[in-house]
Amino acid sequence: MPKYYSHSKISAFEQCPLKFKYRYLDKIYPEFNTIEAHLGSVVHRALQWLYTEVQNNKIPTIDEVINYYTKKWTENYSEGIVIVKQDLTVEDYFSKGVGFLLEYYSKHHPFDDNTLQLEKRIIIQLDEKGEYVILGYIDRISHNKEKNEYEIHDYKTANNMPTKEQVENDRQLALYSIALKELFGEEAKVCLTWHYLAHNQKVCSRRTNEQLEQLKKEILEKIKQIEQTKNFPPYLSKLCDWCDYKNICPAWN
Repeated sequence: MPKYYSHSKISAFEQCPLKFKYRYLDKIYPEFNTIEAHLGSVVHRALQWLYTEVQNNKIPTIDEVINYYTKKWTENYSEGIVIVKQDLTVEDYFSKGVGFLLEYYSKHHPFDDNTLQLEKRIIIQLDEKGEYVILGYIDRISHNKEKNEYEIHDYKTANNMPTKEQVENDRQLALYSIALKELFGEEAKVCLTWHYLAHNQKVCSRRTNEQLEQLKKEILEKIKQIEQTKNFPPYLSKLCDWCDYKNICPAWN
């Protein structure tokens, strides 16, 4: 039976070993989301719905997109959702999402970039025995016919923009490109594409086959490090304010 890992699972360990323990070993699931997580989830749903309609040969109006977003925001919102930034309200975050969708719609209409799949489930075997496997979901896959290049699209609703170094070292979409090369051929060209919605900017990056092979080795080493770990201390950082486990973390008692 293979052992399944994900980018988020590995990142949780790197970010804070104790958070990893709570979530993946102790199976303690957070009772409430943060408002940022809620915003990101609903915006993703709205964009997925938009491209599903496009695949069905229908281009929704911007009003239809906003109506769908509003409906999903209401359906999935609960009073327990945490707002860390006390100077912002629920309405502020809702309006952010509306702004993201308005700008994205205006920039990418009529959405004719040849979308192939949405929320594609991918599995990557890291070792020859098939003992370790990466599981993930790609927001959207398209095929640029002019460049004969496949594009992995990922939507980001956070305020921060990455540095060039951070983009070139990003692990998540690079892992997903391994899956696309397994699907379309090792020599298939793949472009990693992030949409930073708060800035209305698109960032692209590419990896060589040699870089991807090295990445698989590094991920496998990291997983083995995780499995050998016995102590899971908390790591204090600015991310603690958004942590689902701050109320039970000994560093914050």
